[in-house]
Amino acid sequence: MELSHHLSPKLKQLRLSGMLATLAARERQAIDGQWTYVEFLARLLEDEVERRAQKQLALRVRRAALTSTKTLDAFDWSFNPTVNRQQVLQLASGDYLRQHRNVLICGPAGVGKTHLAHALAHEACRQGYDVLFMNTHKLLQHLHGGRADGTWARRLASYVRPQLLVLDDFGLKPLTDQMPSDLYDVIHERYEVGSILVTSNRAPSEWPELFGNPLLASAGLDRLAHHAETLVITGRSYRSVRASSEGASVG
Repeated sequence: MELSHHLSPKLKQLRLSGMLATLAARERQAIDGQWTYVEFLARLLEDEVERRAQKQLALRVRRAALTSTKTLDAFDWSFNPTVNRQQVLQLASGDYLRQHRNVLICGPAGVGKTHLAHALAHEACRQGYDVLFMNTHKLLQHLHGGRADGTWARRLASYVRPQLLVLDDFGLKPLTDQMPSDLYDVIHERYEVGSILVTSNRAPSEWPELFGNPLLASAGLDRLAHHAETLVITGRSYRSVRASSEGASVG
């Protein structure tokens, strides 16, 4: 159309690809609906704002190292009715992030802890928060490596910076060498500044023994648990049940 022909080069020059993508359709809608010039412009601006928001969301999800399929929409609530759905949805609203509080998700292997952690991290990204999702042992190994090449402080800063840090599978492997001290530093530096979400197949009462140092354990866990919200999940392992059903179907 005439309008699209004249505007397209200018929109490309200004990098307004959201407006460019919907320009022809919006022009037809404007003619059919007899929109005013202001209405037409408003719709185009909404398209551009939405495109930029989606681009920023995709960037935050990629930086967070999240699995795109593990969202709240994809969570199988019917498999494990003991999961407190209301509590999870309340967490998804993001109040704990605004208040710099922590979340502790505990339960045996396979009950959906990591999926829910990913899902809550996705919701945080949608609300504009910077997120980082890490396996706890890998994070501590990475920090420990910084002691050898003088990058420890810079690496610690990278784990303090995100508004939400997810520590997955805490307690699955023993804390060795400087790991208890490094974990304490991460918790201490983030205390009342940013939120930490922890998943663990150990109950919080078992966590002190992981540190091997009573003073570090007391100081670190006191900060981690202060005003934290705990979600305890029980029930069957989704993976083991699925494997059993697949084995039965094959047989």
